[in-house]
Amino acid sequence: MKNGFHCMGKAERFSPFHSLSPLMCTFFQVSNGLAISLLCAIFGLLYAVYLIRWILKSPSGNDRMREIAEAIQLGAKAYLNRQIMSVGSIAVIIFALVWWGRGLESGVGFLVGAICSLAAGYIGMNVAVRANVRTTQAATISPRSALRVAFNGGAITGLLVVGLALLSVGFMFLAVKCLTPDPADAVRCALDALIGTALGSSLISVFARLGGGIYTKAADVGADLVGKIESKLDEDDPRNPATIADNVGDNVGDCAGMAADVFETYAVSLIGAILIGSLTASGASAESALIYPFLVGGVSVISAMVGIFFVNLINAAPARALQGGVLVSTLLSAAIFWPLTQTLFPNGVAITGKGDCSASSIFFASLIGLVMTYVVLLITHYYTSTDHKPVRLIAQASETGHATNIISGLATGLHATALPVAFIGIAIFLSYHFAGLYGIAVAVMAMLSMSGIIIALDAFGPITDNAGGIAVMAGLDKNVRETTDDLDAIGNTMKAVTKGYAIASAGLAALVLFGSYVEELKMAYERLGKHFNLAFDLQDPNVIIGLFIGGGLPFIFSAFSMDAVGKAAGAVVKEVRRQLTAKPGILEGRDVPDYGTCVDIVTKAALREMIVPAILPVIVVIAVAWAPFFGPKVLGGVLVGTIVTGLFIGIAMTSSGGAWDNAKKFIELGNHGGKGSHAHAASVTGDTVGDPYKDTAGPAVNPMIKVVNIVAILIIPVFIKLWIAN
Repeated sequence: MKNGFHCMGKAERFSPFHSLSPLMCTFFQVSNGLAISLLCAIFGLLYAVYLIRWILKSPSGNDRMREIAEAIQLGAKAYLNRQIMSVGSIAVIIFALVWWGRGLESGVGFLVGAICSLAAGYIGMNVAVRANVRTTQAATISPRSALRVAFNGGAITGLLVVGLALLSVGFMFLAVKCLTPDPADAVRCALDALIGTALGSSLISVFARLGGGIYTKAADVGADLVGKIESKLDEDDPRNPATIADNVGDNVGDCAGMAADVFETYAVSLIGAILIGSLTASGASAESALIYPFLVGGVSVISAMVGIFFVNLINAAPARALQGGVLVSTLLSAAIFWPLTQTLFPNGVAITGKGDCSASSIFFASLIGLVMTYVVLLITHYYTSTDHKPVRLIAQASETGHATNIISGLATGLHATALPVAFIGIAIFLSYHFAGLYGIAVAVMAMLSMSGIIIALDAFGPITDNAGGIAVMAGLDKNVRETTDDLDAIGNTMKAVTKGYAIASAGLAALVLFGSYVEELKMAYERLGKHFNLAFDLQDPNVIIGLFIGGGLPFIFSAFSMDAVGKAAGAVVKEVRRQLTAKPGILEGRDVPDYGTCVDIVTKAALREMIVPAILPVIVVIAVAWAPFFGPKVLGGVLVGTIVTGLFIGIAMTSSGGAWDNAKKFIELGNHGGKGSHAHAASVTGDTVGDPYKDTAGPAVNPMIKVVNIVAILIIPVFIKLWIAN
């Protein structure tokens, strides 16, 4: 039995002292391109370190501001530490199962994906809770200064996500390939490890999204229902006992949760592109098909850095500056993709099902991904921004009551699904036309490669939100709050935009993973000497059964998520009412609220309620695979059903929630009666309903879709003999 990784089975032995000669040899064979991509990832991380130092050197305000900021920091850190302990125990069990079922290389990959996903969110959140108070202080100087601090705080999270994702996937691929004794098995072993990495990042993402979403929305809903509606308090009023929990939630949900979410989407898209390249590319350029997705990611790290520099440099309106940063990053990536593609594929590449594809075809597929990024941003911006008709119609509907506000918001979310899905269909058609399934994988990777600049926009939102809260609680001048409110309204739109981006890219990525499932299934049959004759025909009842099961899964998952927010928010409402009743002096400013109790309530509720929905997709996939009367056809139907309904429900929920939130802010600017009016009360109700839509259930559908697909790929070797026997 040889030392090193042994593919497609139980682990044998792993020696860290395996000969360095094959390591160096393999490195130079594979990898000038891979080495360049890893260097780009390192440059991105170094730039993030530079921005961290810049943020920490910025002024942090007076003692009261620092005291409030420290309370938010402690609450966020305490929650994430407890979440890591809870998720860690589950991760250990899954690591053991992956090691047993797929081998040590997949188990190690699982750990790397999980750890890096946690690290991206944890570090980004810790920076965000320090950038918030510095943004408040910068807002006392000028809106431009506040924008720079908040955006750079968010940019750190963006660079951490793309840098760590590219570095972890690239390192695992290179290390396992080099440490595999048999060169013929090297790529296969490396791909097994990457599938484990995908599962680790996806599973952590589900927990982070659910836990953070439950936390932030339970606190937000509880604070709004009692504070705003019952007690007529303003946003972030220090007399509201839930206000610190609300500000903590912004960070654990929209910083840590979003970072883990997009880290997972980026890593899974990269892994899916590599997997599809290995399964469908052949000929002299087959190796280039493996390396190309890495280089696409590397190029986009550099372009993200340029985009971040552009936002800091340009003196324009905040929304225009942020959108300009994305445009500059997109155009630079497109310009570099052309020579990159021509260099890697000078004679084209042979793709299964499409024949010979030219370098220009691969380039056009990557261009589609970049165009899709901007298209999704524009569409989501239209449906969720205060500048456009959908949000203003919700605000107008609020004049006639709570019910009409809810109806209008729901309708907006449903309308918002049409254009993104139509363009996703066009992107699939064109990219497949250019380079088959590999073309779709390239388009997805190009789209996700923009994550560095896109996540900067998302993390910008909670930083400005917290900055406004600190301004109110510290009793600063109203002009400071007006500055932070203007940035927060932009941040709300940006958060909605990035959620739409993440879900749209997840739909494309999941399609690639489904293609990988079919190709992996075919290879598993061939290894056992069996003829692969499975067809996923819509006239086959097994496929239809799978579609029904998969189609229902996002709804059940979302129901559990919404229930969790409702239960936790109810507990917060009762606690806030109890405090205001027991100490009437709180509302008069004579007594200090007990902020810590609300923080503790939502922390415990989030950690308790996230378990069932997070594990649900894993259980469903294994149950379908295990059932003797189902099999690979039903499981394939489950994957497609989950992709289709998950895409629609995710876009609808995040769009409705973002539109409701900004409709409330539009009214608070003085429209339709302004604060304290009947329209405002109705808009608060709509925003409260939309909170778990846009920040819990909707975004969590994104990683759930990919968990279903990755688990299905991962368990093929475990269940293949059972399927063939049946």
